[in-house]
Amino acid sequence: MLSRLSAISLALLGATAAGQASAQWAAATPHWYLGGNVGRGSADFDPTFAVPPATVTGTSEDDRDTAWKLFGGYQLNRNIAIEGGYFDLGDYSYGYSSTLGNFAGTTKFRGLNLDLVGTFPLTERFSALARIGAIYTRATANTSSTGTVPVFGSRRENELGVKAGLGLEFAFSPALSLRGEYERYRVEDPVRGRGNIDVASVGLVYRFGGPVVAPTRV
Repeated sequence: MLSRLSAISLALLGATAAGQASAQWAAATPHWYLGGNVGRGSADFDPTFAVPPATVTGTSEDDRDTAWKLFGGYQLNRNIAIEGGYFDLGDYSYGYSSTLGNFAGTTKFRGLNLDLVGTFPLTERFSALARIGAIYTRATANTSSTGTVPVFGSRRENELGVKAGLGLEFAFSPALSLRGEYERYRVEDPVRGRGNIDVASVGLVYRFGGPVVAPTRV
């Protein structure tokens, strides 16, 4: 009886060790990966809008929208990856009333990014992430006005900027992980100038080339 229990215990320990080793593989072995995140963007721009010689009497902003990204990367080693992708930060509306009339606009932000991502294992399956990168953003603004307030019509700006972020990742298996992130994008609005868009998102990461862990037989 004792020998049978010992055999079962050894088998369970072997299966656990195999599971832990397979969970650690994603951070330890060079590999390619793909993924996508979706979440909520929050824009922060200077609300001041000059309409000389008018006086601005009121402002309104819709500074939240759905944001998402698609990305691919290469994990160089346990701690460092290079990641690039496409992002859509959403559409943000704003309006200003003045003594000469009203002004309204909506700006949408789309672009490409290239990031350096640091991975810091916390447990067998949990890891912390930190990233910094460069972005190329196309901001397209459509505006309208009433009274004698000048209108810009449709304006587009392509700008280089920076982004940074923090996150957590949980490995379901060597191939599939769940990732949650908080990122800040530094962007240029054709109407309101420089500002930030913060994105909180969650998504999945699929890693290529994982090892096949054979089932342990008792």
